[in-house]
Amino acid sequence: METSVTLSPRATIFATVPPTENSASPGLAAITTTCIPPPHSQMTHENVEGIYPKSPFLAQQLRFGNWKLPVASQKDQNNSFFDEAEIYVRAGAGGDGSSHFRREKYVPRGGPDGGDGGRGGDVIVQARKNLHALTAFRYRRKFVASDGGAGSRQQRHGRNGQSVTIAVPCGTVLLERQSGQVIADLVDEEQSVIVAHGGKGGIGNVHFKSSRYQAPTLSTRGAAGEESHLRLELELIADVGLVGAPNAGKSSLLARLSAARPKVAPYPFTTLEPILGVVSGGDSGIVVADLPGLIEGASQGAGLGVKFLRHVRRARVLVHVVDGSGIETDPYEAFQSIDGELETFDTTLTDRPRIVAFNKIDLNEARRAWPDFEAQALAEGYEAVPVSVATGNGLDKLVGRIMALLAEAPKPDRPELRKTAVLRPPPVDQDAQLLRRSDGAYVVRDKRLEDLAEKLNFDTPDAAAYFQRQLDRRGITERLERVGTIAGDTVIVGNLEFEWDGPAL
Repeated sequence: METSVTLSPRATIFATVPPTENSASPGLAAITTTCIPPPHSQMTHENVEGIYPKSPFLAQQLRFGNWKLPVASQKDQNNSFFDEAEIYVRAGAGGDGSSHFRREKYVPRGGPDGGDGGRGGDVIVQARKNLHALTAFRYRRKFVASDGGAGSRQQRHGRNGQSVTIAVPCGTVLLERQSGQVIADLVDEEQSVIVAHGGKGGIGNVHFKSSRYQAPTLSTRGAAGEESHLRLELELIADVGLVGAPNAGKSSLLARLSAARPKVAPYPFTTLEPILGVVSGGDSGIVVADLPGLIEGASQGAGLGVKFLRHVRRARVLVHVVDGSGIETDPYEAFQSIDGELETFDTTLTDRPRIVAFNKIDLNEARRAWPDFEAQALAEGYEAVPVSVATGNGLDKLVGRIMALLAEAPKPDRPELRKTAVLRPPPVDQDAQLLRRSDGAYVVRDKRLEDLAEKLNFDTPDAAAYFQRQLDRRGITERLERVGTIAGDTVIVGNLEFEWDGPAL
């Protein structure tokens, strides 16, 4: 009889017990554990048997293969770290202005008192230190702020829309998806940027009253909020970046120097995601990033490709870990290959302070290769330190040299941000343009009239007459008549399209 069992931390495991001599039918066995098992992807019959020594029945069933352990899905194994995401943001639209008149007892002609609409909410991206990956955007990729409220009577202002704040890890770079331009580089705690501004609220009819027009019904609509498709790229903030070929000993070095416990195994590509560790030194320690192994052609997408290469951009010092045993390839050839990939990916990395950790010096093959490697490295201007992660030999010297380089290393250059657009109003004396399309329609190019056509609420009775007066003031009516416009011709102003009917609209 084949039965499945589910293992979880500090769980009570219920399993169907096969019939025994004293039991004619299966029963329910409860086995309580107080150990924290390894991840599902690492569970085997052997380690489960060792984790639950107080469960002889479970160990017996696992030994004879009567039960099967759950296997983690490929999706769970491959998607544990997210450093890229694409999101859509849209700010809230402004609320419409109100067209209302004061109505009160004993006040028969109270006049207009329509209030303005509220401003739409913004979309803000803010950096947080307690976040370390972009996992939150795996399932949610759309962020929309609320619209502003409409104005109301007694000149009541509509409520402003509620802004949306998107929390991202420190070190996140925001880019426009289509152009690839950098919008912001968030590296400090609570550093924020508005990526979509809310629309301005419309104005009520109280703003249109004058000695000549004492009871206007005019009001304007709220402006639409900005929207954009953004790409988020996380670049880990670390003082030191560990780079090198697969299986060179980078994860072992990080585990030896810090409290981090990356996965260590004797096969390539054990590390599939960047891992941070803190090494004691200086006032508050230094942050070291262990990056997945690089192979020849990584800058062009080979192996893990450029997926994690960008995490070395913020590192002030690079530590190139080389497998000194030369079992797979010559140590210096491996060093040159990875060094070339870094230069191809980002030429600024060649100027970054660097030190070479010649690992596995405890092996005879590495000791024989060390003199030639040191001579070649010095000839190229690189400092090399022989170390053994297994025995700890040379690690103190390596950390000392890293601290010395950090004391002199400048901060890496930050990406060039998109230039902020400076919006200036058009000159007052700028003449309007009148064009005619191939289909016979007349197009009016005038910024003021285009804005008015977009904002004006044409559902109010006075809107058409007010817009006609603005056409007269800007000289558009006279020019249309001069070019021979007749009734029924189409006139386009911005998003507004109407039929011409002489001087009166």
